[in-house]
Amino acid sequence: MAIDPSNILLTGRVAVVTGGGEGIGRGIVAGLAAFGAKVAIWERNPDTCGSAADATGALGIVTDVRDSAQVDAALEQTADELGAVSILVNNAGGTFASPLLETTENGWDALYRSNLRHVLLCTQRVARRLVDADLPGSVINVTSIEGWRAAPGYAAYAAAKAGVINYTKTAALELATHGIRVNALAPDLTATEGLMRVAHDGVLATANHMIPMGRVGHVDEMASAAVFLASDMASYITGQTIHVDGGTQAAGGWYHNPRTGDYQLGPGPDS
Repeated sequence: MAIDPSNILLTGRVAVVTGGGEGIGRGIVAGLAAFGAKVAIWERNPDTCGSAADATGALGIVTDVRDSAQVDAALEQTADELGAVSILVNNAGGTFASPLLETTENGWDALYRSNLRHVLLCTQRVARRLVDADLPGSVINVTSIEGWRAAPGYAAYAAAKAGVINYTKTAALELATHGIRVNALAPDLTATEGLMRVAHDGVLATANHMIPMGRVGHVDEMASAAVFLASDMASYITGQTIHVDGGTQAAGGWYHNPRTGDYQLGPGPDS
């Protein structure tokens, strides 16, 4: 089968992006729409949901994806207004500092529900409809570099994101025979509204040394990977986590010496 430029197009397909009101999610919404998909944003913040929908031409549905009844209602509305959903991007998530010795049961449950539980709810609901209709599909789960490496002070968040990676592999195997592919994207620091609200010059300068490519990522770079995974260009890819991180995962602790620019493993006397 020869590669054709049209294989990257998503014309006529319906996509859902959870947490698509801002940041990486909003970038993915815009990317999918640019390549022809009809997109629904499921976002619990009505303000960002509305503004993102207006800016991208997407269908905005105020939805808390941690609630199964709201997920069912949003899927019903999406199918009624746009058609059968064949692309799902599980992007919703969030974190807060949660040191191991101070993590409460409520804090653990909150981070699990925000970052992992909804991945099951949304994937399950969309996949059931695809299987019943004998239609193929693509599920893309947004995890994090913290799902692969240790994250001191953020154990519950990291555990949930690691769960997304393993869930991605297992769901890929269970759904493969139905023609439904399941993959994940794992970003490192990305220039989102959320990062800009909490970041300072020191964080961005440090990133230049920590990340092999010397800069933080851009939401459009995450969107590009999502478009690829959603398209027929990725028709034989499933169960994979793609680290869209400028080389952080590959570096495994090596970073640029701030003074010389050379690689070194961990801090040293020349740092």
